[in-house]
Amino acid sequence: MGDEHVLAAGHAPTPFTAAEIRNATSVGKSITRRVESIGAEPFLLISTYVECDEAGATLERSRRTLDGAPLGEPQLMKATWLDLQGHASFPAADTTIEPERIETAIGALDCLRYTVRDGGTDEVFWFATSLPGMPIQQMTRTDGQIVASVSVVDYTSS
Repeated sequence: MGDEHVLAAGHAPTPFTAAEIRNATSVGKSITRRVESIGAEPFLLISTYVECDEAGATLERSRRTLDGAPLGEPQLMKATWLDLQGHASFPAADTTIEPERIETAIGALDCLRYTVRDGGTDEVFWFATSLPGMPIQQMTRTDGQIVASVSVVDYTSS
């Protein structure tokens, strides 16, 4: 059996396996992220796990203004655990992975920093090693300028 962190030939290992994500996730887990991008008002993106089973999860995603007012209706998204792992599968030739401890709104966290280069754009993802799942922070840098960022501002596990 191969490395469960590598999902495709030529891809870098993912920070977590599907099983690690599943084991760290239960109904009620909620992650609030602040989303900022050039030319747009910042907003909060809240992902809450409303169903979980051996195969996958259903997440409710809602957007809110920074003061908490709803921006549209919540959306439901179904995904397998492998789908969620796959969001962090990147071409090995374009990806560097380095450990880094960062300060976040939810405290200091040991992370794996994934930098994925595509021409003049770098996508940088920080995955907290103690919180299997989505990145705790991410940033898009184009031609040296940060054009978008996403940071976890609240994390509640059930």
